[in-house]
Amino acid sequence: MGYRCGFFPGISTHDRNSIASPSSPIGWDLPILVPICMISFSRLACFSTGSRATADVRQGSVEGESFVTEQLIDLRALLVEREEFEGSMVAKLREGLAQGAAQVRNLKEINEILTKRLTAAAPAQQTKLHLKLGVVQFFLGRMGLAVEHLAQAEGPLAAFFLGRAHTQQGAFAEAIAAFDKAEKAGYAAQQVQLQRAGVLRQQGQLGEAKTILAKIKDMAAHNAEYHFQDGGIAEAEGDIVRAARAYERAVELDPSHTGSLFRLAFLNDLSGNDEDAIRYYEKCLKHPPIGKGVLYNLGVLYEDNNQYDKAAECYRRLHKIDPLDERARLFTKDAEASLSMYYSPEDEQTNVQFRQVLEIPITDFELSVRSRNCLKRMNLRTLGDLTRVSEVQLLSSKNFGETSLLEIRAILDSKGLRVGQSLEQGQQYEFRQRSAPNLSPEEQALLSKPVSDLNLSVRARKCMLRLNINTIGDLCQRTTDELLEAKNFGVTSLTEVKERLTQYGLKLRGD
Repeated sequence: MGYRCGFFPGISTHDRNSIASPSSPIGWDLPILVPICMISFSRLACFSTGSRATADVRQGSVEGESFVTEQLIDLRALLVEREEFEGSMVAKLREGLAQGAAQVRNLKEINEILTKRLTAAAPAQQTKLHLKLGVVQFFLGRMGLAVEHLAQAEGPLAAFFLGRAHTQQGAFAEAIAAFDKAEKAGYAAQQVQLQRAGVLRQQGQLGEAKTILAKIKDMAAHNAEYHFQDGGIAEAEGDIVRAARAYERAVELDPSHTGSLFRLAFLNDLSGNDEDAIRYYEKCLKHPPIGKGVLYNLGVLYEDNNQYDKAAECYRRLHKIDPLDERARLFTKDAEASLSMYYSPEDEQTNVQFRQVLEIPITDFELSVRSRNCLKRMNLRTLGDLTRVSEVQLLSSKNFGETSLLEIRAILDSKGLRVGQSLEQGQQYEFRQRSAPNLSPEEQALLSKPVSDLNLSVRARKCMLRLNINTIGDLCQRTTDELLEAKNFGVTSLTEVKERLTQYGLKLRGD
């Protein structure tokens, strides 16, 4: 089991140390680990009444027999044809958006219609249109535009969604002010309290958040958001098991609760449960607003599981959401490049075994005293070292002649190697950490620190694992080319690694 980027589906966390919030670019908040059980999710029921709101029906046929597959909620009836937009309609809008990509496209078209109407509307109508546009932009994940419209709307629903949009942007003071306004205007007090508790939790004020939940604990019997906030507090306190149970309970009460789905995905992601994590992240995609955290984390998981086409699509969506997101562009480029890249697990295993041979000490073999002394003076300690020098270099050493060279050839030949082999192959397998002389105790302590102290992104961390890089010193012994040869490690990850090392006054070998 495992975890990754942990925030709400629409807000940014670090760069991709993984995104821990759904809005983090898409997550609801904090990262963590723990074994999590899978939950069966029932399919959302479609809104059904005799009104126009259920006019569209998707149809299909099998062997000539027609059948009705699903009744689509008419989003235009909800948002365009009706003059008023009320809180009771939000649930119908969510259900409609859960019916697939076609409904998201419909919502984008509705946004264009409402925007055109806004330019010609009277002041009284503009207020109502700002509310609709604010809610539409919220569910499209465009929090900046949502705030602009909702700030010009009136009423408790506008203030409540304004608070939620501010929360996803990390503008917590503005969020609290908006929630206060919503409560005073008559929005359901307990719902506002839950959102207020969430803001306090994200600000690190866990005691105050817990006090709020204690006052409305009767909501635990029926409200998914209550369990989500309770899980967030448990997660912040390091009680991952209790957090996971709370998120699971939230999903039982509301299978479309994006925040809880994201947290469960994130926790499984960090724990290494890729299959479960992918399933949860994919569920998040069905329930807008979709945050950047979901797309970033899911994209990396797809890459780790060799589903490069799906990974590329996640990154394209990210780049489309935010054309200025340079990381999304680079991730897209990496994933698309991987589509045409051949990867063989058997070849990788062969390379691992080969590198192990290169690390065999020369002292394991019978050599003449003359040869042994010469190699020691040249600081050649392993078979890999012998593949990184030429015969000319060996023969240029004092007292190292043809007889010693024949000894070395025989040893290397017994392992399928030859003098200068790594030089011919561009030092493809060179990676042994060499001792750095004259290091102070502080420098030695720094190089001995685990590489996890660099707080690298998930993609970079997995590369460290594949290359068996455990300490900062191990990393400093690698070259740029060696890192770039690793699976799923591209220029973005390389830049990140170099920036982290620079913070410690370190750099890669050869830089």
